[in-house]
Amino acid sequence: MNLAELFQPIDLADYSRDEFQVSDALMQHIAINSITKGFPGDMDIDVVILGVNEYRGTKSPKPQSNAPDKIRKAFYALKKHSQLCRLADVGNFIAGNSINDTYHALGAIVTDLLQRNIIPVIIGGSQDLTYAHYLGYANLEQAINITGVDPAFDLGTPEDELNDQTYIGKIVLSNPNYLFNFSNLGYQTYYVGQEQVHLMEKLFFDAYRLGLVREDLKETEPIIRNADMISFDMTSIRQSDAPSVLKPSPNGFYGEEACQMMYYAGMNDRLTGAGLYNLNPDEDHHDQTSGLAAQMIWYFLEGFANRKMDLPVKSQQQNFTVYRVPLPSYKDEIVFLKSKKTERWWIELPSENKNRLLKSHFLPCSYKDYEQACSDEIPDRWWQALQKIS
Repeated sequence: MNLAELFQPIDLADYSRDEFQVSDALMQHIAINSITKGFPGDMDIDVVILGVNEYRGTKSPKPQSNAPDKIRKAFYALKKHSQLCRLADVGNFIAGNSINDTYHALGAIVTDLLQRNIIPVIIGGSQDLTYAHYLGYANLEQAINITGVDPAFDLGTPEDELNDQTYIGKIVLSNPNYLFNFSNLGYQTYYVGQEQVHLMEKLFFDAYRLGLVREDLKETEPIIRNADMISFDMTSIRQSDAPSVLKPSPNGFYGEEACQMMYYAGMNDRLTGAGLYNLNPDEDHHDQTSGLAAQMIWYFLEGFANRKMDLPVKSQQQNFTVYRVPLPSYKDEIVFLKSKKTERWWIELPSENKNRLLKSHFLPCSYKDYEQACSDEIPDRWWQALQKIS
């Protein structure tokens, strides 16, 4: 695939101010697809930024400004630290004649990058682009877990058209289907109908209310650590911190909490894709929201630079401390693993289960799950995963 033909290069004349030209500005350390320098050469890259200014799939009023470029203006001026990964920005995707053209072309691009072991970070655009991102894995017949940070579930109904409020439902209904698990972080109940709550439960998907997540943000780390890709709806951030989104809300995450979750995503050894969506650049006074999005990407890259590569495999269990907890309410013991390198926890799923979409029999968990088992209670995340693979 010739990626250069699918992207508009960046005009570096727009980045001539001193803040972009100093030696420690990120712009000086990114391989940029620009009018003057051309497309990055051999793509010897860890992470690539893709701008996708596509809003035809939103049910909200469609912004006219270019959200990816607004985010770049803030991102390029941030400071580089010694751990920065090999990073490229290939510019803005040239939208297809129809929204379906965009979905399938973007899916093919993601497939190409995955085959090169390059992580795409999509800066959109509306959140239905998550469907296009999913197609990149489906093209490879690769089962995935998705984590969405979102005030709603975006399931819709089978009769609904694909848009930014129905894309998860369309992924679930795709045939063949390669979605093993979907986890929602930060849903707000007044945006979610009771039928959708029941559907999430029926599908054995994970859903965590905003208040519960904010009580202990560290508990989001194992949820995010179980994801292959993360889709971050900027409307999940409260209006005071991110006022310029498609559907502002007075409640939501604080900006620093959003950055922390993106750091967890970057640290996730198995995560191979990320996206930020639903920014409304037309209303971005003082560039507050685009500035926050830029910082979220910065934290994602910081997390990536600190990956520890401690995923548990049978052949390397000497790198883990094993805890076996017998439960009177369960026929067998539950096995926990704790990494000697990072002190992160996993819980083992029964190996006799042969679900075709299950990629690992080790489910990320936290110390709280181990404490729960020691109190003769079956950990919720383990039990839910067991129902899914049975």
